[in-house]
Amino acid sequence: MKPLLTSRQIPALLLAFVIGTLGSSVKAQQSSLGQVDFPTSGSEKAQAHFLRGVAALHSFWYEEALDEFRESTKAEPDFMMGYWGEAMCYNHPLWGDEQQTAAARQALEKVTDSKKLTERERAYLKAVKVLYGEGDKTTRDKAYSLAMEKIYRDYPEDLEAACFYALSLLGSVKPDERGFLRQMRAGAIALDVFQKKPNHPGAAHYIIHAFDDPEHAILALPAARRYALIAPEAHHARHMPSHIFLQLGMWPEAAAANESSWATSDAWVKRKNLPLRMRDYHSLQWLQYIYLQQGRYSKAEDLLSMVRKDMAEFAA
Repeated sequence: MKPLLTSRQIPALLLAFVIGTLGSSVKAQQSSLGQVDFPTSGSEKAQAHFLRGVAALHSFWYEEALDEFRESTKAEPDFMMGYWGEAMCYNHPLWGDEQQTAAARQALEKVTDSKKLTERERAYLKAVKVLYGEGDKTTRDKAYSLAMEKIYRDYPEDLEAACFYALSLLGSVKPDERGFLRQMRAGAIALDVFQKKPNHPGAAHYIIHAFDDPEHAILALPAARRYALIAPEAHHARHMPSHIFLQLGMWPEAAAANESSWATSDAWVKRKNLPLRMRDYHSLQWLQYIYLQQGRYSKAEDLLSMVRKDMAEFAA
């Protein structure tokens, strides 16, 4: 039997889908971290913190998300989804750093089978317990992705399930994995959410990650152009568009994105009185490379000098 679509036809079909999303109207007001819709059994106060936490989580702003989830359980100690959110902050699926398994398990020890929990909430809690369950990280990642796929299929209107499932697919891609099967699947799911909810931070973010390669980057350009507008408070949301801009040789846009990301992270650290080492040096690394590609050598040298000075101060 011939396949319905060839590997060459899939990107073209996705591009047509992307173009179709450009006409989507934005009907609701968005917060500075984007729009998420995640109903829970929590109180109004706990829910407000929870929603902001989920929005921050989608932009990998784990510090802010953790604060918000803890505030949600402070407002309502038996708000079980707040502990789900706290546990989710200890897993960084696309950053390659070590999972904070012990901290996550400690948070999940506070979860009880409250009568208030809905079946959907129980499914999310079951999935995150799989993520921090038995076995090595690769095994748990795959099991978690299967658990999220079940929620995605059981609750087809749940756009949060769609986004977290897409992220789980991206998180299970290994560096030596050939082809783009998981990325294309994740990207297609995120594109569907992006069409339905153009201000969803996770949709835009995961589209960019899914198509972050020279062959497919054009599919993510609409999301790249929107993401910083969707979640301007999150410095990572300002940086991520530069992944696509760089793939497409859009050097001025790539530079502007990382300049903005650095400035936003600097303002956040100073506003919260946090250690300066928590600023977004990842964006600064990208910015120096982009300046070099643009021939702006003095600007690149200025950044290098600044980082050397900072590193010396941090080591003192």
